[in-house]
Amino acid sequence: GIGGLATACALQRQGIQVTLFERNPELREIGAGLTLWANGVQMLRQLGLADALAAVSAALTHFECWSWRGKRLGSMRLDTIERRVGAPSIGIHRADLLRLLAGEVSRESVHVNAHCVGFRQEQGHVISHFADGQQHQADLLVGADGLYSVIREQLLGQQPPRYSGYTCWRGVAVFEERHVSPGISSETWGRGRRFGMLPIGNGRVFWYATYNCPAGGQDQAGERKSRLSQLFGGWREPIEQLIEATDEGAILRNDILDRRPVRHWGSGRVTLLGDAAHPPTPNLGQGACQALEDALVLAGCLADQREPVAALRAYEARRMKRSAAIIKQSSLFGKIGQWEHPLLCALRDGLTPLAFATFLPKLFVANLSIPSK
Repeated sequence: GIGGLATACALQRQGIQVTLFERNPELREIGAGLTLWANGVQMLRQLGLADALAAVSAALTHFECWSWRGKRLGSMRLDTIERRVGAPSIGIHRADLLRLLAGEVSRESVHVNAHCVGFRQEQGHVISHFADGQQHQADLLVGADGLYSVIREQLLGQQPPRYSGYTCWRGVAVFEERHVSPGISSETWGRGRRFGMLPIGNGRVFWYATYNCPAGGQDQAGERKSRLSQLFGGWREPIEQLIEATDEGAILRNDILDRRPVRHWGSGRVTLLGDAAHPPTPNLGQGACQALEDALVLAGCLADQREPVAALRAYEARRMKRSAAIIKQSSLFGKIGQWEHPLLCALRDGLTPLAFATFLPKLFVANLSIPSK
């Protein structure tokens, strides 16, 4: 994923020998689109990817919020925030970002079909165990193995992720630009459901749709588009057109999950990173950005500290408070966006213009600014 590849890139740039273990048979370029806010873009610039990133993404100039009937509730200029934080925000396909990061990692350091099932720590090193019986000894182990991290479970015990109360469909459509305003990321609110869209470069638009429902729901084969058309029929343009322009088989569905913040996520020569450590809901678009911050902070701590175990604890200390705040904010924003009661929705929609005019820009600047050491 993004966190593991970025960490390998960052460590290699510091002259640190890295071995990257990937469970799948190849470094797969999967997923849909994502927002890469200014803090994530700054991290990628530090990895030397500024020019390559610009070639496969779309710059975002505004973030807007709408009612499902077509009333604009608020608009925020992202180019103004860019001047304050020093980097743009962009839309990008996850596969394009993964491809850029994978191209920076030494191929000799990547081992595929390597399913890590646990580890043990010994004096001066840590040994990783794999499903095929192989073992690997190293000075340190970084678990960047996602929401259902094996490394996390061994460190912290079984802690099931929490369900947000809503599921999410995601897709990418090749769409005529005249139907989508360039540079605008938007989210449209209804009762118990939302629809977001943003350009991700090369004529593509990434969209997502959320809906309150019990966990574990499944769509019948070939019925995702019709289901979405039922849920979002009559919503403002071009929502129905985007759904129709997306291949049925390319629409993804996942329940939205996160984990409560923890007080520590490492022990000895082992630590966690990205969603393995602090998975947020996607409501702030900060999942990938926080993984990128993790990668650069970890590499910096290892370069600065002579003692590697102390470097891991320094990394965790620097990342703990910020990542916990992102989890809490993202969960709150999602709950508000998914309100169903008509009075609550009317209150939310009525207060949104005030929020855009007062505290939301300040919150964006705070979240997109890189903390000092």
